[in-house]
Amino acid sequence: MNIFEALRQSHEIQRELSEKLLQTSGDTPERHELFKQLKNELFAHETAEDRYFYIPLMMTDSGLNITRHALAEHHEMDEMIEELSETDFSNPGWLAIAKKLSDKVHHHLKEEEHSFFQQAGKILEQKQKESLAQQYLAEYKKYKNLNKDSLT
Repeated sequence: MNIFEALRQSHEIQRELSEKLLQTSGDTPERHELFKQLKNELFAHETAEDRYFYIPLMMTDSGLNITRHALAEHHEMDEMIEELSETDFSNPGWLAIAKKLSDKVHHHLKEEEHSFFQQAGKILEQKQKESLAQQYLAEYKKYKNLNKDSLT
């Protein structure tokens, strides 16, 4: 498995969770659970992806711009997660923020898969792509397990 295949696995989970979250309403257990799952997925993925995809790319001149752009988008998603965490789940504005987050997640994943991955594919060597996938998956699993029960 290479880094791109490993990242795509989490991308599919993120798409599914963000779409399901938008189908919820009010301060329901379902909304709480889906938000917790999405928050956990985004955190584990972003942390591992930053360390084992974007930082290696950042070390090259040709990878610097895509890395800056991606990290800025990660920060924007983090801020929306924080805003959702601080907003009452029954607040009508909660769903509007969740919609903005879902749109940002979908935009970011599409951009990665249709642009960044192609550029990174030219920068990274085959052995590096495989090694980064193993490191990414180990870090991703560690953070998924660490945060599974502690996120609300």
